[in-house]
Amino acid sequence: MPIYDFRCCACGAQFELLVRGPAQPVCPECLYDDPERLPSLTAPQGTIKTTITKARRAAAQEGHFSNYSAAEKANLIKRMADGTCRGGQSDPL
Repeated sequence: MPIYDFRCCACGAQFELLVRGPAQPVCPECLYDDPERLPSLTAPQGTIKTTITKARRAAAQEGHFSNYSAAEKANLIKRMADGTCRGGQSDPL
């Protein structure tokens, strides 16, 4: 079930829809039933890992580690205690 980008030929709205099988997409703004399908952009390689790293660094600076697994938390807390990690100033993993 791919997500496609569309542009409505009637009102000009651009939107994304999850299209299942032979279902005909409909514009959510004006209900036009024949929008133009646009090429979808993909996420650049490495973006997800970079985003996760930035989120973890921000969380560590704020003093919470809710986005880490139990093993990662234990390792990070141990490294912070012995001074090899400064809680967000270097990559904790």
